[in-house]
Amino acid sequence: MRAIVLAAGQGKRLMPLTTSEPKCLLPVDGDRPPLEIQLSTIASCGIERATVMVGFGADRVEHFLNTHPIPGLAVDSLYNPFYATTDNLITCWLARHMMTEDFLLLNGDTLFEDDVLQAVLDGPRAAITVTVNHKSEYDEDDMKVTLDADGRLRAIGKKLSLGATDAESIGMLLFRDSGVRAWRDALERTARHPDALNKWYLSVVNTLAQTMFVRTTSITGMWWQEIDSREDLDTARAGFRRGEDEKEPVSIIARASSL
Repeated sequence: MRAIVLAAGQGKRLMPLTTSEPKCLLPVDGDRPPLEIQLSTIASCGIERATVMVGFGADRVEHFLNTHPIPGLAVDSLYNPFYATTDNLITCWLARHMMTEDFLLLNGDTLFEDDVLQAVLDGPRAAITVTVNHKSEYDEDDMKVTLDADGRLRAIGKKLSLGATDAESIGMLLFRDSGVRAWRDALERTARHPDALNKWYLSVVNTLAQTMFVRTTSITGMWWQEIDSREDLDTARAGFRRGEDEKEPVSIIARASSL
């Protein structure tokens, strides 16, 4: 199985920290950036290959990958020359030639404990699985999800009404068997639309969910953290510091603080 990590963006909401440094390389756990933590977690869960989609600061990211190898994980990179003028659907579309077998798709700004990824990999086999988290309140920036009673995904998008929201996507998707081809074909069709440059890749999931079964795996109660703002970054750093100070894995400390 291959992992595809979408890390082409700059992270403008983190300016000036990301004026020259890509968001995926900002230090989070001591000197370790999100990209290194992600790849280490991927390797620890038995995935042996990863492709990192790069754009802003591509030379920096590729240098980091070359100088910080992850034991047991073969990593390559693929450049998106349109990163500054498109949303992440195009970054995902550029990786379509890597989508020839079961694969994991990850947002490059999402950190998570091993148990999160393992729960997704060990879950019931489905063509497409979207990882979701449940919480008491949602806001406009959440990638909101509507579910059936059996956990089937019915809709996904930031513009879903709060009344129709049952969970949020954390930016981790698993494609298996027929889902690989269905996803690749849907990406190709969507990329031909005039408005494709301004779409999120999860809009393709939303379209597929209208005609096929898209399963969800809930990781509620496990630790994960999106790094989109300075507040998010500070929260992630604080969690890792607590883990170090108390000589406990950050996943345990952060999970306890979220319950």
